[in-house]
Amino acid sequence: MNSFIKKITGIFLAGMMMIMVGCASTAKQESAGEYIDDTVITTKVKAAIVNEPTLKATEINVETYKGVVQLSGFVADPASSSKAVSVTSGIKGVKSVKNDIRVK
Repeated sequence: MNSFIKKITGIFLAGMMMIMVGCASTAKQESAGEYIDDTVITTKVKAAIVNEPTLKATEINVETYKGVVQLSGFVADPASSSKAVSVTSGIKGVKSVKNDIRVK
C-alpha cells in the first residue's frame, strides 16, 4: 500500500510539473501582462492614427505582439505609409514597427 501511495504521489507531482512548464510564457505565447500591454499599445496606435488628419484610420489595421506593431492595409500613396510608421514609432512601448501597408 505504501508503494502505491508513492507511485500516485509521483505521478501527481510529474503532472503538476508538466502543467507548470506548459503554462510558462514562450516565444509563441504571451503572458496575461504582455497581452494587456500589447492591447494598450494597439489602442494608443489606433488613436494616434485617427488623430492624424492625413491618414484614413479605416484603411490601416494594427496588431501588436510583444511590443512589435504590425501595420497592414491599403493607402493611397507612399507618404501615407511612411506617416503611419512615423506616428506608430512615436508611441511609448513600441519596440519596432513592421510595415505591411500596401499602396493602392
